[in-house]
Amino acid sequence: MDENKKLVMIFRNSAGKNVTISIDDPKDDLTEEQIKTAMELIVEKNVFKKNDYALVEAVEAQIVTTQTTDYDLVL
Repeated sequence: MDENKKLVMIFRNSAGKNVTISIDDPKDDLTEEQIKTAMELIVEKNVFKKNDYALVEAVEAQIVTTQTTDYDLVL
């Protein structure tokens, strides 16, 4: 069984739409404050744009953990 973690950050852009940025395998000791600071920096520095709409607000963030079980179905 494989376990994967992903940091999912949700921003609002200048068109009022939510934009999601995901980062695979975030550090285990990542704190809420570090995530908040990084998201604010992304907005402040205008690092990402999609369809010419800048990210204007950090909305929320989550660490998502998934478990995958592979089955060998070859008989």
